[in-house]
Amino acid sequence: MTWSRRQLLWPAAVALALLALWQGLVVALDVPVFLVPSPLRVAQTLVADAALLGGALLNTLRVTLLALACATVLGVAIAFAFVQSRTLEAALFPYAVLLQVTPIVAIAPLVIIWVKDATASLVICATLVALFPIIANTTLGLRSVDPGLLAYFRLQRATRLQTLLRLRIPSALPYFFGGLRISSGLALIGAVVAEFVAGTGGSGTGLAYQILQSGYQLNIPRMFAALALIALAGVLLFALMAGLTRWALGGWHESEARHE
Repeated sequence: MTWSRRQLLWPAAVALALLALWQGLVVALDVPVFLVPSPLRVAQTLVADAALLGGALLNTLRVTLLALACATVLGVAIAFAFVQSRTLEAALFPYAVLLQVTPIVAIAPLVIIWVKDATASLVICATLVALFPIIANTTLGLRSVDPGLLAYFRLQRATRLQTLLRLRIPSALPYFFGGLRISSGLALIGAVVAEFVAGTGGSGTGLAYQILQSGYQLNIPRMFAALALIALAGVLLFALMAGLTRWALGGWHESEARHE
């Protein structure tokens, strides 16, 4: 789905109105800063702690992007295997569902104990959270081919590899990119949750650790600033995936066609 500049103005206007309302209520009600800081105070904290929060944001984004890349590779490979064998899909797909419904907070402590490298353990946890949408959407897309085209490929005695490369993969791309948009947000959630569970300090800590430390120190403006950066990172990741989808599908698929 494409957005015009005029359409993008509405979310921006709503955001500005909400921020103005928040600022007005905090000032009018004289809310203590240790309860709810004003947007202006949060912005000041972002500037004052830019080095600390910026480094934490980069660490969280590094884990998120590594996890998203791992989930994409694993998810696509598993989907390719599923589409080649109904028996394999029937045997293993329930375990993919089980992985999806199991809370990451229950798995993360075990992963962190088993994997000694801190970054690797965070990436594994985030990958587990982001994996299922890639598997489910790509598998669905690979199977959602036009029956007439599939019959034509069989009539031409195309091999499984030829059918996969020339028919199934192009048909699956819209589904794959839909799963990628979902998984980008889930990878960020998984990275943040894993950082919460790990709770370790040091130079390689992410935004979740800064939120924990701010809570312990009652530095609520910094906590809100870290939360704002997480939200901003999620929006930017989604926008990046949407742009990638538009670049890949915009020239030929109706889902990304421009409608005036």
